[in-house]
Amino acid sequence: MKKYDVVIIGAGVIGCAIARELSRYQLNIAVIEKENDVSCGASKANSGIVHGGFDAKAGTRKGYFSRRGNRMYAKLDEELHFGYLECGSLVLAYNEEDYQKLLDLKANGEKNGVDDLQILNREEVIAMEPHVSEDVKHALYCPSSGVTSPYELTIALCDNAIQNGVDVFLNTEVVNIDLDKDGEHDFRIVTKEEIYHADYIVNAAGVFSDRIAKMLGIDDFYIIPRKGEYILLDKKQGHLAQHVLFQTPSHKGKGILVTRTYHGNLMLGPNAQEVDTRDEIGTNEDVLKYIVDTARHSVPDFDMRFMLTSFAGLRATSSTHDFIVGRSKVPGFIQAAGIESPGLTSSPAIAKYIADELSQSGLELIEDPSFNPNRPPIIQKQDKDIVCLCEQVSKSEIIDALSRGLYIDHIDGVKRRTRATMGSCQGHRCREKVATIIAEYHGIDKEEVTLRGKGSFELPPREDRMFWKKLNQSED
Repeated sequence: MKKYDVVIIGAGVIGCAIARELSRYQLNIAVIEKENDVSCGASKANSGIVHGGFDAKAGTRKGYFSRRGNRMYAKLDEELHFGYLECGSLVLAYNEEDYQKLLDLKANGEKNGVDDLQILNREEVIAMEPHVSEDVKHALYCPSSGVTSPYELTIALCDNAIQNGVDVFLNTEVVNIDLDKDGEHDFRIVTKEEIYHADYIVNAAGVFSDRIAKMLGIDDFYIIPRKGEYILLDKKQGHLAQHVLFQTPSHKGKGILVTRTYHGNLMLGPNAQEVDTRDEIGTNEDVLKYIVDTARHSVPDFDMRFMLTSFAGLRATSSTHDFIVGRSKVPGFIQAAGIESPGLTSSPAIAKYIADELSQSGLELIEDPSFNPNRPPIIQKQDKDIVCLCEQVSKSEIIDALSRGLYIDHIDGVKRRTRATMGSCQGHRCREKVATIIAEYHGIDKEEVTLRGKGSFELPPREDRMFWKKLNQSED
């Protein structure tokens, strides 16, 4: 039996942000995660956009948190070194109807406290983005939008939380929660491996957050899994978009975007499709073709021969169509549920709010004088022992990534921390070397090192890449 002041369920960007925020105080904190690493859900499979805060509807939780979170990123990056670039965003308009939507977005953003919005004309847009469609007439410009690496942010938050005393339990799935004593904060959290006791629980379980809530009889919301698919192109295409390029939103959401990533790739997507299961993250050829065709309305001339990969993530859309953040009807059980876009942007602001909600629920927050907000970056020592040629990742970087407090025995865990295997060859030249380093570091057999987890060492056939190869041949 393990006893904690606070147990956080879920190690995505929300759970890790809350853990890091609470590590400022003299508390015993644990994070419980059913996967074999942090950032294995939507936190690793999203666009990495730090939204300006103008699109979330004023008066909603999304509108409240998004601008506040946006303004916290620069300092957060200074402390945690995960990578953040304030590159700005443009919402493109092609006709009068689109232009009216820009005016609505601007008015909404100003209600949310976004004070740097501008309407640009065609000439101003093309001067900023020379590769944008010539059909563009206007754009809404938000200079304070940005891009980050979402999984590197999540990992950095977790690293710093561990550095400040938080316990993180991976491969640990919650199967039941009950109260030991009526009317008191004494939760009994049952997992397949262990029983944990906590005075307070924070539910940050993503697409499974409604199931966690139901374990305590809370059924006032449910989660609608909504899949978004993305396409990632080589850095040779990254110059085609210097900003985040949105199309005007519709009832389906923000639409297909074209953006540079923090590391200089070009990204297209996502779509939005409700799915029946909570583990459906495959990609579909028809959907990918739709994304490409739609993205060409923004930037016509990207070259699909430079496609690296496609991927999908599930958004935890709630039945309330807003974030569910704060105290629940069960004393001591705090919700951080239904966090979809702009959840990544909002995460640092949500973390501070949750700390305040815990305080108002009776948790005493005494600042820890030993708290260290700074997390050193993964070293980028370009020594002679280069393992990943595409991304110029050295052996010393990989060893540093393995020494940060979590037991990482799979190649994707190293990839998310160092970008090894993420380049143009997609790991075909370096995967074996990475596996060898992991095995040597942990003193295990190389056969125990997997790609993503148990039974995943061999990569599945890249049917989507073959599809685009065939498509490009037919276009030629």
